[in-house]
Amino acid sequence: MSNLAMKLEQQRQEQIKHNPRQEPIIIKRRASITPGEKFLILVFVSLFVIGAIAIVSNSYSLYQSNIEIQKIEAQIDKQTKLNSDLHVQVEELSTYDRIWEKAKELGLTLDQNNVKSVQK
Repeated sequence: MSNLAMKLEQQRQEQIKHNPRQEPIIIKRRASITPGEKFLILVFVSLFVIGAIAIVSNSYSLYQSNIEIQKIEAQIDKQTKLNSDLHVQVEELSTYDRIWEKAKELGLTLDQNNVKSVQK
């Protein structure tokens, strides 16, 4: 510091020492975060929150879709089993002996002259 600056500093200190009743000097400091920085932080936090909400909502909808897929697959398995059981039942009911017994119960007879054979 130059001599003049030193003298001014000493005078200031002396004035403070001589007037203890005088109110303390309030030094105004500039805010450490500027309004522009506050705005940028607000934008960043807002984008972060919006992104987090979007990820959570997408995960939830994916979860719901998976549940529906599993339910539909269970229904498909159930229907496939039912179809298989019905196919076995059709095979059992369409045997030649059973058809012949039903025909006899209904009073039908086999006429050998009327029978046509089919060859593959």
